[in-house]
Amino acid sequence: MWWFQQGLSVLPAALVVWSAASFVFSYITAIVLHHVDPLVPYISDTGTIPPERCLFGIMLNISAFLGVATMYVRYKQVHALSPEKSKISKLNKIGLTLGLMSCFGLCVIANFQKCILYYIHVVGACLTFGVGAIYMLVQTVLSYLMQPEVHSKDVFWIRLTVLLWCCSSIVSMFVSSVVLYSGLYGTNLVQKLHWEPQEKGYTAHLISTVSEWSLAFSFLSFFLTYIRDFQKISLRAVVSLHGQTLYNTPQSLLTEEQALLIAGSI
Repeated sequence: MWWFQQGLSVLPAALVVWSAASFVFSYITAIVLHHVDPLVPYISDTGTIPPERCLFGIMLNISAFLGVATMYVRYKQVHALSPEKSKISKLNKIGLTLGLMSCFGLCVIANFQKCILYYIHVVGACLTFGVGAIYMLVQTVLSYLMQPEVHSKDVFWIRLTVLLWCCSSIVSMFVSSVVLYSGLYGTNLVQKLHWEPQEKGYTAHLISTVSEWSLAFSFLSFFLTYIRDFQKISLRAVVSLHGQTLYNTPQSLLTEEQALLIAGSI
């Protein structure tokens, strides 16, 4: 049996691979059409102009759906492993709420482009990566609280390392972006898609873009740590019927029909 056939491990793997592909494909398309510079553009800039904008939006919407599914399964897993521990249960519910908010932010990023509706796009980015970082923190704390009975120390340290990577990328991107858009290097830089190395602000721009790519892949890398956990879990649907029909039938009529059916009159 292949590793991705074990349990639900294919779910976080699909989330990571599909999301990374959405960044890479839109980047390649934008480069081929000369819409952005080849050297580390903003991820959002690679999804601003058609046709890559259409590809970027569709693929990220699917990523958001995969994210919701992955985070819900993680929630159910933690709930099943520690049903009687109130502290873990509260953190688990908080984590699910934060995860859903992060996925909603990803939909906002996908459908509100940076150069068209900048402030809404920034709100989506804050939800995705800012709230997403808090989600990562909650899951890391859960990993700490659930060791050594459920999680090993290695899993906790790996998740903590990825969390620190994500946080350092956020700080680096925030500082460089504040410097870049402070007005020292001109105005209307949000619409600027092409940069020359000799331009003022190019260094701050490059640090900001590298930090954004680092942030995106640190965020995705966190879900790779779910693969081993998800190999040991499966979900199934249980259907409970609350009546003999899908419609509201008077009980007297239903009893009469059953009696006739038994008597062979129907």
